[in-house]
Amino acid sequence: MLRWILTTFIALSILSASMPWMKKLGIGRLPGDFTLRLFGREYPFPFMSTILLSIILSLLARML
Repeated sequence: MLRWILTTFIALSILSASMPWMKKLGIGRLPGDFTLRLFGREYPFPFMSTILLSIILSLLARML
């Protein structure tokens, strides 16, 4: 259980850091992706994008 929590946290951190680049591709604007604005800063939480990308990557891994 701890491994899954750590993996999810790492994936969310990577996606959050790359959000400006990924917004150009349309990722991060899905229903289920949240952006929190506090004191002039934006904190993206791309939950649905994480799920979608993990499904796509797992399907690609099974094909190879």
